[in-house]
Amino acid sequence: MLVDNGVHGDSRVQKAARSAAAAGWWVTLLGRSPDGTPQRWRIGDAEVRLLPMGGGRAGGAQARRRRVVAALGGLRQPVERAYTRFWSVAMRERAWRRLEPSLWQYERAYGPVVDALAPDLIHAHDFRMLGVGARAKLRAAERGRPVRLLWDAHEFLPGIKPWRDNVRWLPAHRAHEREYAPYADAVVTVSDELARLLQAEHGLTERPAVALNAPDLPEAVAEPVPLRTRCGLGPRTPLLVYSGAAAPQRGLGVLVEALPELPDAHLAFVVNRPEGDYVRGLVARAGELGVADRLHVGGYVAADQVVPFLAGADVGVIPIEHWPNHEIALITKFFEYSHARLPIVVSDVRTMAATVRATGQGEVFRAGDVADLVRAVRAVLADPGRHRAAYDRPGLLAGWSWPAQAEVYDRLYARLLPAAAPTDRTDG
Repeated sequence: MLVDNGVHGDSRVQKAARSAAAAGWWVTLLGRSPDGTPQRWRIGDAEVRLLPMGGGRAGGAQARRRRVVAALGGLRQPVERAYTRFWSVAMRERAWRRLEPSLWQYERAYGPVVDALAPDLIHAHDFRMLGVGARAKLRAAERGRPVRLLWDAHEFLPGIKPWRDNVRWLPAHRAHEREYAPYADAVVTVSDELARLLQAEHGLTERPAVALNAPDLPEAVAEPVPLRTRCGLGPRTPLLVYSGAAAPQRGLGVLVEALPELPDAHLAFVVNRPEGDYVRGLVARAGELGVADRLHVGGYVAADQVVPFLAGADVGVIPIEHWPNHEIALITKFFEYSHARLPIVVSDVRTMAATVRATGQGEVFRAGDVADLVRAVRAVLADPGRHRAAYDRPGLLAGWSWPAQAEVYDRLYARLLPAAAPTDRTDG
């Protein structure tokens, strides 16, 4: 199993590794070391190894190219666009080699380790690992050993906000994905809508399977510090919570702007970077508005503690803005709020808004509209029992849990490796 991050904080990858190993598959999860040193631990019966990433020739070449472009001063954007357009036409799917040569760093770090493990199945999470998995599959075939490749597409790449502020990033990664998508023996993704888009984007003969980003529900977990305790609040104080990544496109600013209009309510951010520049800016804005004492900021808790941790809140808020990927999925926090039985206030992004309206589990507001957010929060706080009752619908939360998604993975593994009968799976 391959992922391009440090595993911590990636609940989908953690759950996939743990549940596959629990089902009897021999799982090694390779991730990226955040500090350049090798690390090892276990998630259940799955081994985790974090690999150091080196700079290498590709990184140096990219740095030299940046220095040349920077020397041109105010002409940077036109030069970048011309450079991107030229290589995209000249090399098509192979253009990422010129536009984003740092992708080779993943090959150098992961490739030799994958080859040494000699897997029968490579489960590649998201777009960067797709190339690593495909090339490992090709090398194994040259040696006469068949390897199956499962691509786990977390995002619709054409609809993603670029992770770096340059014009090359998105065309480069799209080219990379187009080059290696045909080598996947099966594809799994996070929603029905994304499955449809991926099939159209890559001409897939088969609609990708869907494994939702649903929470795991172990029978027993260590008791977490309750959210209200972290915030120093009693049981009667209205508490709104946002749990997830903190970034401008997530729309957290509208929550801070709404606090003056919700004078009795407190707001908790449970975020990946509580000390980051974006969050510090939100805290500063809360101070300007005179509501800093009602904004509480803290970091993540362990994945198996998220649901009980959030359950003490009164409202779970998802204020994300209108980006293509935000329109098409039920995201992780949606399911975490649901299992915490929180009424949900969500912006009018297509899929989540439609689901909330259909189930009655919350209210929808216009993305970025402070007044409409205030209206939706007040409506939920006025009658929380009505919205919580939606979770009593038979089968709703069971279908939105990880055990149901783990069965999707297990069926895919068994289909790709039919010789690995359940009693034999621990042998690889």
